[in-house]
Amino acid sequence: MGREEQIISERKRKIEELKKQGINPYPHKFDKKDSCAECLKSKLGKKVKTAGRLMIKRDLGKISFSKLQDGSGKIQIVLQDKKTPEKIKKFFKKYVDTGDFIGVEGKIFKTKTKETSILVNKVELLTKAILPLPEKWHGLQDKEDRYRKRYLDLVMNPDVKKVFEKRTQVVDLIREFLVKKGYIETQTPVLQPIYGGAFARPFESKLNALDIKVYMRVSNELYLKRLIVGGFEKVFEFSLDFRNEGIDRSHNPEFMLFEAMTAYDDYKDGMKLIENLTEYVVKKVNGSTKVKYQGEIIDFKTPWKKITVRDALKKYAKIDIDKASDKELKKIIDKQKIELKAGFERGTVINALVEEFCEKNFIQPTILYDYPIETSPLAKPHRNNPKYVERFEQFVNGFEIGNNYTELNDPQLLLDNWKKQEEEAKKGDEEAQRIDKDFINALEVGMPPTCGIAISIDRMIMLLTDQPSIRDVILFPFMKPEEKSK
Repeated sequence: MGREEQIISERKRKIEELKKQGINPYPHKFDKKDSCAECLKSKLGKKVKTAGRLMIKRDLGKISFSKLQDGSGKIQIVLQDKKTPEKIKKFFKKYVDTGDFIGVEGKIFKTKTKETSILVNKVELLTKAILPLPEKWHGLQDKEDRYRKRYLDLVMNPDVKKVFEKRTQVVDLIREFLVKKGYIETQTPVLQPIYGGAFARPFESKLNALDIKVYMRVSNELYLKRLIVGGFEKVFEFSLDFRNEGIDRSHNPEFMLFEAMTAYDDYKDGMKLIENLTEYVVKKVNGSTKVKYQGEIIDFKTPWKKITVRDALKKYAKIDIDKASDKELKKIIDKQKIELKAGFERGTVINALVEEFCEKNFIQPTILYDYPIETSPLAKPHRNNPKYVERFEQFVNGFEIGNNYTELNDPQLLLDNWKKQEEEAKKGDEEAQRIDKDFINALEVGMPPTCGIAISIDRMIMLLTDQPSIRDVILFPFMKPEEKSK
C-alpha cells in the first residue's frame, strides 16, 4: 500500500470512529461570525468564531501551530497546554487533518514572533477530507492537472483565485459603466433553431420535445438586434457562446462575449464607446491605464491608435488591396503558405493576410477599421466607399479583443449577402453564415441605424491578469478526456 493509500485508509477509519461516537463528520451548519481577514484585523483579546480549511498542521507536543484558510485569506490558530481545554487538544490531534474544514472559537493574541493568531478554546469538525492535499512544492505543478482539478488549484494557489475575483470585478465594472449610460442588460437564447451572427462552426443538438435540430449559439448578435427592432435603444449581454473550432492559447470552445447594441449610433460612436469603456475598467481594476502583460507595458489610455485595413496591409504586407487582383492575392497566399479554410474567396483571403502580416504589430491598443465588403455580411456598407464596410476590430498584444460595426439594416442587402454565404457553404465552408428568415422579417419591420460592439471577456481578463493562456482565465476550460491526453 502506497503512502497516499495509507492516508486515505486512515482518514476513512477516523470517519467511522467519529460516527460510532455519535459525532457527525459532515454537520449541516456552522454559525461563522468572523472571516480570517477580519480576525487578523481584530484587537488583541477579542473573542472570535471563524471557519475554514486547515492548510498546515504542526504539532510540537505542548503546543500546535496550524494555518486556517477561508475565502478572505489565512490566519494561524494555536492550541496550547493549560490554555486550550485538554479534550479539545486531544480531539484536534487525533481526528483533524490538513484539508479538513473546521470551525474554531478563541481569542486573538500575538505569538512570540508577533504573528496575529487565534488561541483556540473550541474546535468543531465541519467536513472530513478523505483525499490529502497536494504537497506544496511537488503536488499540483502540472498545468493539465491544474485545469482539470481547478478546485485543488484554487485551494493551493491563492493567486489563481485572485484572477477569477478580478474577472468578476471586470464584468461588474462593464455593467456599472453601461447602466449609468442608460443601457439595459438582457438575456437571449443559447439554444437556437438557426445559428448566426458570426463565422463559426456550431455545436448541434436535438430538442426531443419538438423533434427538431437545434444549435448552441455562436453569437447573440441577431437576437440583440431583434430587441432594437422591438423598441429597446440600448441593450447589452454577457453571453456564453459556443464554437466548434480549434483550441489554442486564445480560443476555447465555450467562451464569454460581451456585446452591446446602441440605436442611432454608427461605428465611429462605437469606437469611442469601446475606448472609454475599456479605459474606465482598466483604471478601476489596476489603478492605472497601464498594465504589464508578458513583459510588455500596455497603455489603455485614450485615444488609441487607429488604422484602416488597407493602410495596415500597405504598411506591413506591402499590398494595396484596392489594386491587387485575385490572382496577385493568391500568389501571396501561396508564397506565405497560408492555409485557407474553404478555398479561395477574396474576403477570406484578406482576413488571412491581416492575420499573417498585421495583427502581430498591434501591441498597444489599436483599432483596425474599414474592412473590405467581402469580409463582413452583417456590416453596413461604407457611406463613402462601397468597396468597404463600416467595421472595426480592437487589437491588443497582437490578438483581437472584439469585432464591431455599423449594423446592416437593409433586409434585401442582407438577404443577398446571406445567399452568397450559402453558396460558400455549398463549396464546403462550414463556417459560412446561414439565412435566418425570421431575422430578415424583423429587419423588414424596421431597425433604426444601430452600432454593435463586442469585447472578448476571456481575452480581456488575460491581459489584465497577465495570463498567457485563455485556459488560465476560464474556471473550467474544456480538456481532452484524461485517457486521450495520455
